[in-house]
This record gives sequence, structure tokens and C-alpha cells, in this order.
Amino acid sequence: MKAALMSVACMAAALAPTASAQTRPPSKPAPTANEVTLVCEAVYMPARTTWTRTVSIGYDKKRVRSVKIDGVPVYTFAIQDTVILTAVDNERIQIDTAAQTWSSDFRGQATAQGRCERGP
Repeated sequence: MKAALMSVACMAAALAPTASAQTRPPSKPAPTANEVTLVCEAVYMPARTTWTRTVSIGYDKKRVRSVKIDGVPVYTFAIQDTVILTAVDNERIQIDTAAQTWSSDFRGQATAQGRCERGP
């Protein structure tokens, strides 16, 4: 019984500095993230239908942190120069942030091209 109490006391002593370190303010403030929203009018072929797609790009001073398409966070994305490459529901998507264009491909079944404008 005495050994169990000592081990509890040792664990409490070992955890005490960790608990106080968690309550201290961080030494360096976390970088603030910004977000840009693009509203893209994509024309899907061969049906010739126009869909409005909303792209939210979260970034900080160093890199793009997040991408959401129509409010849905994408699982993964890649950056090549000014182009964001990603996929949502079997649609491979390329968003050129410099040219403000959208292009996508539904695995060869349909394609889309469109222009984007900065949203609210």
C-alpha cells in the first residue's frame, strides 16, 4: 500500500511541471491565418451547365494552410507555382490563383472550365 501511495506521489510530482507549462502563455504568438474566397463560374461539358463553385483558401505568411470547395474541406491538395491541385468526389480540380481560372475533369466523363472572381 505504501509503495502504491509513493508511486502516485511520484507521478503527481512528475506531472506538476507539465501542468504548469500548459498554463503559461506561449513564448511566440501563433501566426494569424487569412482566407481568400474565390467564386468560380464553371461551365461543365458536354451538358453545357454552369455551376457556381466557391473556393476558400486559408493561408498564413509562409504557405497555403487549407482549401475548401463549396464549404467542404478537401482531404489533400498540392501547389504548383500559382495552381492549386486537388480532388473532390472524383472531380480532379485545378485552380489557378494568378489567372483566376477553374478547370476540372470528372475522370473523362465531363470537364469544366471557368473564370473566378474574388468573393466577399
